[in-house]
Amino acid sequence: MKNSTPSRDRRPGRFGMRRPIHRRSFGAAAANGLWCLSLMDDALAFRRARRDVQGTQTKLLTGLLRRNAATEFGRRWGFDTVRSTADYRRRVPLSTYEDYQSDISRIMQGEPGVLTREPVFLLEPTSGSTGPTKLIPYTKSLKAEFRRAIAPWVFDLFRSDPRLLPGKSYWSVSPVGRSYECGGSAVPIGFEDDSEYLGVIGRKLVQATLAVPTDLRFIEDMNAFRYVTLLFLLRCRSLSVLSVWHPSFLTLLMKPLSEWADQLADDIAAGSITPPAPISAALLNRLQARLRPDPGRAREIRSHLRSLMDQESPVGRLWPNLHLISCWADGNAAPYLPALAAAFPSATVQAKGLVATEGVVSIPGHGQPGGPLAVRSHFFEFLPQDGAHVDDTLLAHELKEGERYSVVITTGGGLYRYKTGDLVDVVGHAESCPLLRFARKESHVSDRFGEKLNEEHVQKVLDSGIAEYNLSTDFVMLAFDEALGDPSYVLFVESRSATDLELQALGIYVEEALRLNYHYRYCRNLGQLAGVRVFRLEPDAHETFTRHCRANGQQIGGIKPSTLNTQTGWTAIFSGTPLKFPGRD
Repeated sequence: MKNSTPSRDRRPGRFGMRRPIHRRSFGAAAANGLWCLSLMDDALAFRRARRDVQGTQTKLLTGLLRRNAATEFGRRWGFDTVRSTADYRRRVPLSTYEDYQSDISRIMQGEPGVLTREPVFLLEPTSGSTGPTKLIPYTKSLKAEFRRAIAPWVFDLFRSDPRLLPGKSYWSVSPVGRSYECGGSAVPIGFEDDSEYLGVIGRKLVQATLAVPTDLRFIEDMNAFRYVTLLFLLRCRSLSVLSVWHPSFLTLLMKPLSEWADQLADDIAAGSITPPAPISAALLNRLQARLRPDPGRAREIRSHLRSLMDQESPVGRLWPNLHLISCWADGNAAPYLPALAAAFPSATVQAKGLVATEGVVSIPGHGQPGGPLAVRSHFFEFLPQDGAHVDDTLLAHELKEGERYSVVITTGGGLYRYKTGDLVDVVGHAESCPLLRFARKESHVSDRFGEKLNEEHVQKVLDSGIAEYNLSTDFVMLAFDEALGDPSYVLFVESRSATDLELQALGIYVEEALRLNYHYRYCRNLGQLAGVRVFRLEPDAHETFTRHCRANGQQIGGIKPSTLNTQTGWTAIFSGTPLKFPGRD
């Protein structure tokens, strides 16, 4: 006889739910629903804007120039006499961050009206993977521009999959780590947490749905941070959305799960927190106040973890209601997606749009090959990468499918015709709005002696070599180093299955392929560079890489493993063994 008790009904419901919405889920469902409703106007406005990209962009630029005509920058370039987008492009030069450093120094000293009429309420630091720390000015207008990009994404997310509404979410928290030295700035440095991008109402509603409290950002020890994050995630059976930046963030987060399984289950049962390294008493008390004993979930966790270890089943089984993972999926992040999909097979992996501290370029696309341009956020220009018309930009409505462009933005934060350094491919159009896919950073070139190695070329060489020898690798990176003898590029490889001979063969393959590059071959012929060396890495190389980047001031959400790393000295940072080549060593 079938059990008809509603609380145990496991049949799919109206929205495909496997379980009814329990009382504890009502709060998340209400908050998600209210947040979704608050975004509706901006989401509908974005749909209208996709049908008139040229008109939307022209109106946006006109308003921005009018607001800032009386600033020092606006007077310098005659904003009050600009009559068209063509006039603006003729008058104002293309720029990089270096062009704003003196202006930002004055903003730090409290000087008003330098770049924007609106006051700068904070300077947000960004390290990036290829340059020094930059401080990006934030105004109310810039925050509104971010919200106008977030709105259509989140609204469509809930509209397209109502199963997400009653669930809680994890939006990756980056440990604060070493604070940025502001040098006596009159303007605050850095957001307290990433939810500040959402505005007052959005922030309050989102925080009501979070599986992991944002206070975790104050945990400095990496093991303690991961333990407490896992503890809160495991407690949350209703978790439906995981939003991170690089996909490796999740795989590294889940890695110590089996080691900590018993202690995590004990903590869930008791409503306690016992991290593997100490955290401040005040923070521990704040986090502890959020917890209640949950022996039922602890039993469920123990049962699942035994199954995970015995059958090597995917870790995603721990969260039966997890339906969506949002993360980077393009460029250097793509090789990390198979491991993520294997760990969470029941969740859809959605590629994030192209977002930088300076601005939003594209938003995630639903069922599309790329993300639509954030046409309501900033004024966009694009530099073609076909080699012609180096300084002549195209506008958003002029982009052609199949072409690659460099992104230029003008924002309400005071960056005008600013080259972001991002290269994007146009992969289609949604109505008149271009769909973009991130290709790579434009300036990611290693050039010690004029060899001009480009990351895109190196990525293709390594992909081809790994496929040629049918190798399985956990971490691969090429970087210049002098520690192994003559100056050379070193191939750092972590592989559990490859033999030394196979890795040596890969090194020879990479050297021969790089010699097809005229500039690299010329440096090799001159003796400026020795041939590629191979450095076999000990396990957990990615962990070492992440730890080193954090020690140098990068936030964990901004750490981007790169196939070609422009930093040197990695042989002293990684643990491993250099492989010798017969006849060379």
